[in-house]
Amino acid sequence: MTASSDTAPPGEPLWRPARPERSNLWGFREALAEHAGRPLPDYAALHGLSVAEPAAFWSFAWNYCGVIASAKGEIALRPASPDRLWDWRFFPDARLNFAENLLRRRDESTAIVFRSEDGRRREVSWAELAAEVSRVKAALDPLAGPGDRVAAWLPNVPETCMLMLGAAAGGRVFSSCSADFGARGVVDRFGQIRPKVLVGVDGYRYGGREFDCLGKLAEARELLPSVERLVVLPYLRERPDLTGLPGAQTWDEFLAEGDAAPSAEAHAEPDFPQLPFDHPLYVLYSSGTTGAPKSIVHKAGGLLLKHLVEHRLNCDVRPGDRVFYFTTAGWMMWNWLMSALASEATLVLYQGAPDPQKLFDLTDSEGVTLFGTAAGFVEALAKQGVSPRRTHRLHALRTITSTGSPLSPRGFRYVYEEIKADLHLASISGGTDLCGCLVMGDPTGAVYAGEIQRPALGLAIDVYDEHGRPCVPGQVGELVCSNAFPSMPLGFWGERGVGDLAKGGADADADAGAGAVGGAGGADAGADAGTDADAEPSRYQQTYFERFPGAWHQGDFSHWSDNGGMVILGRSDATLNPGGVRIGTAEIYRPLEGIPEVREGLVIGQPRDGDVRIVLFVRLADGVDELSEELVARIKARIRREASPRHVPAIVLAVADLPRTRSGKLVELAVTDMVAGRAVRNTEAIANPEALEGFRNRAELS
Repeated sequence: MTASSDTAPPGEPLWRPARPERSNLWGFREALAEHAGRPLPDYAALHGLSVAEPAAFWSFAWNYCGVIASAKGEIALRPASPDRLWDWRFFPDARLNFAENLLRRRDESTAIVFRSEDGRRREVSWAELAAEVSRVKAALDPLAGPGDRVAAWLPNVPETCMLMLGAAAGGRVFSSCSADFGARGVVDRFGQIRPKVLVGVDGYRYGGREFDCLGKLAEARELLPSVERLVVLPYLRERPDLTGLPGAQTWDEFLAEGDAAPSAEAHAEPDFPQLPFDHPLYVLYSSGTTGAPKSIVHKAGGLLLKHLVEHRLNCDVRPGDRVFYFTTAGWMMWNWLMSALASEATLVLYQGAPDPQKLFDLTDSEGVTLFGTAAGFVEALAKQGVSPRRTHRLHALRTITSTGSPLSPRGFRYVYEEIKADLHLASISGGTDLCGCLVMGDPTGAVYAGEIQRPALGLAIDVYDEHGRPCVPGQVGELVCSNAFPSMPLGFWGERGVGDLAKGGADADADAGAGAVGGAGGADAGADAGTDADAEPSRYQQTYFERFPGAWHQGDFSHWSDNGGMVILGRSDATLNPGGVRIGTAEIYRPLEGIPEVREGLVIGQPRDGDVRIVLFVRLADGVDELSEELVARIKARIRREASPRHVPAIVLAVADLPRTRSGKLVELAVTDMVAGRAVRNTEAIANPEALEGFRNRAELS
């Protein structure tokens, strides 16, 4: 049966699947039970096997999901010591190509549908996608080899997908930022990885306005000396004026070079060199809380296998489904969305502002089966009184996934009352850190208001108290994972061999660099890097494993529910997370340096209406008597220009002083606690604790 919130009393499920046996997860569970020779009656039993016997589980998932590889190898998991989870290696002898797995179809059915806010629509067939990826790969081959970086500063358009696949097909490392980022934000990211090829856009449309990007592109190019080829994708205009970008070429000119290559005719379809499971695929960027954003290196095989399990089993994605996520190319959900091609689903891309009417029109007209969004979007719809069930058919919609921030119980009820009563609402949570989920949906189980249904398969998820002890249901603690999983990153770029990537990955020994934090599996990767137990821990190890030795620490406050689900309460560190986009405070502080009226600032994230709003406190310079509206406008404009629109604070307030540690660091977490009315921890470490009083009971924040 199904149940919606208008009939479900408190504590009762909002929804149960009417036919759970029709789901992919049900079939997988039955097949694995037969293979293992034991009953697996429910998700809890399946999850228990997946963490008790990880090698057997991930090997079976590999076969069931149809991973394409020239070699799987006999070893599914090579363990290390329990307190060195980063040294565990999955499928060390495997050979595969990420792009080949996403381009497994070649027919004339639709692989990508693109829609823009101004009404443009475009379809790309599977055959056309493969042909365009082949052209991209041929154009990149003389410019960048395996392990070299290809950077994209692009909107969410089909060419961004083609560029990623063309880069991955040749073993190159792909990294992207959304078009609305400022030049400084892009340089802070791409400058760390030194790309050889940069593909930008002439501009984009958002909220009915046009934004030119050529000036930002020229500024960034000057600060990225590693870039040997600059390519501009025309989006606003057919023939953008590139006179300010000497040597730049358009996207079509770039592809034409590949078409003219001697090998082009022989490769009408892309060739797929077979690479190690741990070959680097993406660099994604975490927060810049204490400096430049961390550059997280993700591996091809690990993300492929993790995403196949998440899509096919937890999200019930099937061949021919249409999967939509409201995202930019600068959020990890874009990378997650791309992998749905490996499940033979059609990607539905949208470029523009999140207008509810347009997005639900798109859902109807394109037959979207999975609608992915940030929790803040759902909460905003509820606040505005929007009722899509009254205005749209939503006939094909089976799943809504919500992420980016915790979805409130009110948000859950709104979905079932005002969007659609019979669908699977899968609140999911993970992060850029693993480019996947730690906890997520179960299409065979009940949905309860405010709860994420289950821990992700293969991950030993728990909640620890401050002493590293498991918490009982209802007890708030830190979200952790106490085992290794395939999508653990290789490390941070430039640390312990991570940046010293192989140039001959297709011919390299799979074991080369296997013990390294960033071993690329190639001849140039330091095989011994990061393997010495006595070596000083890398920043990657410190970030995720230092707090609780033997467990991955995610940095989320959470607790188990009595139903076996998870409730996420928000970030436990100083990272900001508005609209599901992780932002480091340092990225907001930098633009303030150019405003003479502001001595310094401190920024926090304040939970508000199911999302997080950015609040900036400023200490004014001597002789400046007040924080005028004009000054606030100038502060916001500078942050927008030098960082991005997402970095702009919702509120700017003046304070007399800012609290600091005895070593001079701002204490953002203490201010966050003060604003939330919580007890401030570790006040003895604050040199001027009296400054905290300036943040107490501020009427503007009520």
